[in-house]
Amino acid sequence: MTQARVAFPASILFLTLSIPAVGQTLEGTRSMVMAPGVAQVPSPQDPVIVVRPEMTDEQMGDLYMVRKQYREAAGMFKKLSDQDPRNPVYLNKLGIALHQQEALGLALKYYERAVKVDPRYADAENNVGTIWYQRKKYEKAIKAYQKAIAMRTDMAVLYSNLGYAYFGDKKYEEAISSFRRALALDPLLFEHNGSRSGSILQDRSVEDRGRFYYMLAKSYAQAGDLDRCIHYLRKAKDEGYKQFADIKKDPAFGTALKDPAVQELLVPKPADATQL
Repeated sequence: MTQARVAFPASILFLTLSIPAVGQTLEGTRSMVMAPGVAQVPSPQDPVIVVRPEMTDEQMGDLYMVRKQYREAAGMFKKLSDQDPRNPVYLNKLGIALHQQEALGLALKYYERAVKVDPRYADAENNVGTIWYQRKKYEKAIKAYQKAIAMRTDMAVLYSNLGYAYFGDKKYEEAISSFRRALALDPLLFEHNGSRSGSILQDRSVEDRGRFYYMLAKSYAQAGDLDRCIHYLRKAKDEGYKQFADIKKDPAFGTALKDPAVQELLVPKPADATQL
């Protein structure tokens, strides 16, 4: 199974407290006398005291996830969800930790429980869809993503995931429409790996990569982003997409066809001559 992508907060920095050992003193260090109104800057020889912040159990669970220690993360979020079974965030994060261990059935159970606790929790509903997507149950995935979008219409990742599900179900025009909507909300969506938080999953695995890149190029062409359109056309051609010459008769590429880079891409390689 292609591991689902998930973004988490930046790693938590561990700080330590520097103290003298038993029998050791701080003799030899300069005392610092603060004059009124004068800022005192310690010298490099002065001892540096750094305080280690306390971490909550949820922060510790998030840290385990960042480190990809999914078993430990699952244990932490199971503890939290047992203590507070009406907290949808804990239930959802427990589902993610199990999901990343490929325990899809258990993960689905906790995602659905999170949505039951909070029927407006789009992140968990999206994650339900990701389970069905990975199982290639595309119709179920589409329904779950549509439910998530009904909860939150402002999240590009939801439209992107819906586009992937339509693509898997070979509903290509619907996929294009979903990708176009996602790009309207976040033009750089396909340029970064993660999503907006550590509570929502994406699965960007596709089988027909050539067609997929071609469709992304079409989406960017319709959005007026010529540079990215050309980028994904190149990737589609490199993947050997057999209907590459269709751009000549597709109105979506009308403006792009005037660009010399696109004209160059349309020149068949010797090995492609029979295909174009």
